[in-house]
Amino acid sequence: MEEEDGFDDDAPSGPLLPPDDRLWRHPSEVGKTAPPSRLGLFTSPAREPRILLIAVLSGLISSLLTTGLIALAGGFEDRTVTHRSVEREAALPVSTSRTGTGSNANIVDIAERVRPAIVQLEVEGNNLKGSGSGVLLRSDGHVLTNQHVIDGADKITIVMADGHEYPGKLVGGDPDTDIAVVKIDGPAFPTATLGTASNLKVGNQAIAIGSPLGLAGGPSLSVGVVSALGRQVDSRDGPPLLDMIQTDAPIAPGSSGGALLDGDGSVIGITTAIAVSDVGAEGLGFATPIDIARDVAEQLITTGKVVHVWLGIEGEDAAGNSGALVRKIRDGSPAADAGVHERDVITAVQGKPVTSMSALVVALRARKPGQVVTLGLNRDGKPLTVNVTLVDRPRNL
Repeated sequence: MEEEDGFDDDAPSGPLLPPDDRLWRHPSEVGKTAPPSRLGLFTSPAREPRILLIAVLSGLISSLLTTGLIALAGGFEDRTVTHRSVEREAALPVSTSRTGTGSNANIVDIAERVRPAIVQLEVEGNNLKGSGSGVLLRSDGHVLTNQHVIDGADKITIVMADGHEYPGKLVGGDPDTDIAVVKIDGPAFPTATLGTASNLKVGNQAIAIGSPLGLAGGPSLSVGVVSALGRQVDSRDGPPLLDMIQTDAPIAPGSSGGALLDGDGSVIGITTAIAVSDVGAEGLGFATPIDIARDVAEQLITTGKVVHVWLGIEGEDAAGNSGALVRKIRDGSPAADAGVHERDVITAVQGKPVTSMSALVVALRARKPGQVVTLGLNRDGKPLTVNVTLVDRPRNL
């Protein structure tokens, strides 16, 4: 949930633009009257069209700080979306992932190995019928996908690469990260190998695999590169996606919840959003780092919920990318108890520099409630440190 900061700069500056004047558009509009480009979520054309609306990104990013791995979550009606790059903070490593050579023979081998672990989700609900993709996370039938794929679904059917179908049961979802887990029952299922996004570099090979457009016959595969790291996708109606992987590997609507692979076939991300233009695909896709997705999935499987820690400040990027400027502190929050002041600039977490409000969120998101972290501050030009005990984010935030 996005927090209101009490300032007028969050409000739209005027009436929303008509479709033909928008910069970005939803993938479901591809093939219709072609509006200018729009950033959207991968949903099947069978899903009821939901248009994302354009907004002017102000220089101020003001938010109640949580470490929720931030996403375009929940409903998609009248959702304002734009994007900009932010400094990347490395995700928590979970395994070693190589970069691979990317030869044609290697790609064929990867397709044969990974396709059985990629599934199609057919969802039905009130005024909802569509499809998405998923990744078999465990051999016992746990499937990793996007929250927006199953949002509002009363019935979920999992279609395997070989055409077999299984009824799916929702384990849980996290709107903040746009990650969800669905469970199917059956024999031991093939699983994808999970890598890490923490050591990615621009130019590394990227292979997208999913079930676009609800097509029968198994998953589709496309090849490209990692074209940028640390991208941010902002939404007026919800918290932003941070530290996203950008790729030029072609991805079609309906691939949401599919896998982005490295050159060895290890999953490095869950495909979530795509940019399109008046001529079709813009060639920019965005994936949630697998380090984030796996942590969320494990929490959902283990406890049925996801914990997001809370610092309790609102702020913006400090001038010159010098840190996160604190504008407001919630009474009784960890930041207040630790002695953080308004107008302080947070410059480091555990000795590691942060250069923006977004970078601060990324630096804290792997932390757990009860952990004590050391914040580096700049107060009136003087450096100092404070120790903050993080807590679970209040439910009303």
